[in-house]
Amino acid sequence: MASREEITLYEDEVRSRYGYLEKMTDLVAVWEVALSDGVHKIEFEHGTTSGKRVVYVDGKEEIRKEWMFKLVGKETFTVGAAKTKATINIDAVSGFAYEYTLEINGKSLKKYMENRSKTTNTWILSLDGMDCRVVLEKDTMDVWCNGKKMETAGEFVEDGTETHFSVGDHDCCIKAVSSGKRREGIIHTLIVDDREIPEVLE
Repeated sequence: MASREEITLYEDEVRSRYGYLEKMTDLVAVWEVALSDGVHKIEFEHGTTSGKRVVYVDGKEEIRKEWMFKLVGKETFTVGAAKTKATINIDAVSGFAYEYTLEINGKSLKKYMENRSKTTNTWILSLDGMDCRVVLEKDTMDVWCNGKKMETAGEFVEDGTETHFSVGDHDCCIKAVSSGKRREGIIHTLIVDDREIPEVLE
């Protein structure tokens, strides 16, 4: 039979190992939001008896409110390097059931991501054994790689434009060429070390 000391040590180990989970017993919603500087995880705790509201962005506590008498409402905060505005809406559905929706820049997450797929291109590739996520913001021609805005040099070429940048020792170029079709518009292609990288849809 285990001694009282061994049981206490075991309980302490379990408590420290699962402390983070224990703290998040009121976790009601988790969202993943793909922005230019990376994919951010937003977690929301809502204590429906105490009215407690806690917002975590990438595991870091952004908002904590204890003992709120009003159980519905909204919490607004920022996400990512560009300080993108995010709002969690808390609505009563029926009785003690609640619905949680996330808005990014005033749009529902679904609408925001649909719009984002029209205004950005994303590529994921492996360089020197490391995964790289490259994002082009088409409206500004800003290029991001793994959360950092890259130094770029743009030039006009015969069939469009080229935006040059480097990742480590690798030469990278985003070519922008007209598709010749109005509906398709401009086609952006990432070339790394003379190799074309396929685009991914997020």
